[in-house]
Amino acid sequence: MTDKHMTLEVNNGVGVITLCRPDEGNPVVHDMVQELLENAIICEEDPAIKTVVLTGSGRMFCVGGGLKDFAGEGDNIASHLKLVTLLFHGAISKFNRMSPPVIAAINGTAAGGGLSLALCTDLAISVESAKFTMAYTNAGLPLDGGSGYFLAKIVGMRRAKEMSLLNRVLSAQEALDWGLVNKVVPDAELMDAAMTMALKLAEGSTIAYGEAKRLILSGATEGLEAQMELESRAISTLAGGEDGREGVAAFLDKRKPAFKH
Repeated sequence: MTDKHMTLEVNNGVGVITLCRPDEGNPVVHDMVQELLENAIICEEDPAIKTVVLTGSGRMFCVGGGLKDFAGEGDNIASHLKLVTLLFHGAISKFNRMSPPVIAAINGTAAGGGLSLALCTDLAISVESAKFTMAYTNAGLPLDGGSGYFLAKIVGMRRAKEMSLLNRVLSAQEALDWGLVNKVVPDAELMDAAMTMALKLAEGSTIAYGEAKRLILSGATEGLEAQMELESRAISTLAGGEDGREGVAAFLDKRKPAFKH
């Protein structure tokens, strides 16, 4: 078994992060979140990466927190989890604040922190066999990984509470119906579908994607006038930039734009 919890491969503008502890269900543990944060920083800083795909190996996307590891910490568990969540939340923040769009290619069950990780991405594609469950309260634990922020915004308050309190297990089709994922594909077609989406995004304006992502985030917390001011500043700045000028010119010329950023 590899000592690493994930790999990062970059091809054609797409950075593919693959969780690679399938025998353990690709768990959220200290070393995993450390690597996740390091790879998130690479994806944010590397100009060759225009889009990110986050996926798992084996039958699970990610089973969530490593409860055996938690139990092994004994009386040190509170300090341990403060560090683990600091790293985990740092990675999730990076994925949401970076300009490259992040696609979850959900290859199997996403539970607990694994579902939180899937929720934080910009777009999500799931295999037909995947299952989705919060699972936290079954172990006497509350939510983490930003799921308290994202879940209700995606599925609504009632369904968020149903998933968090009753720990309902959703099929991939139910996850699609509830808005947890954008698309469901046969298991064998997952990476083809994810790469098709990623490569299409990689041709676009990464700087525009980044501003759009940040404006959608701020729209969840800002008042109307404050949000419109942020939007006004963003669109006026980008319209005068290279990509904005090229995008407008390409639209008027009825041609495909050649974005530089």
